[in-house]
Amino acid sequence: MSNTKSSNNLVVPSAREAMNKFKMEAANEVGVNLKQGYNGDLTSREAGSVGGQMVKKMIEQYENNLK
Repeated sequence: MSNTKSSNNLVVPSAREAMNKFKMEAANEVGVNLKQGYNGDLTSREAGSVGGQMVKKMIEQYENNLK
């Protein structure tokens, strides 16, 4: 059993629900069937595409706020 601490902590813990919703939206946009809870059956490519989509949307939002 692993004894490592997760580094997947939010700076604002109350944002967890919004981040989960954001992740589900990004997964839907790239066609990945993400479910609540355990998603260890995803391929690296699927998980990476969800993360990549999230980053892409965050950058777009930041750029729009600069205007």
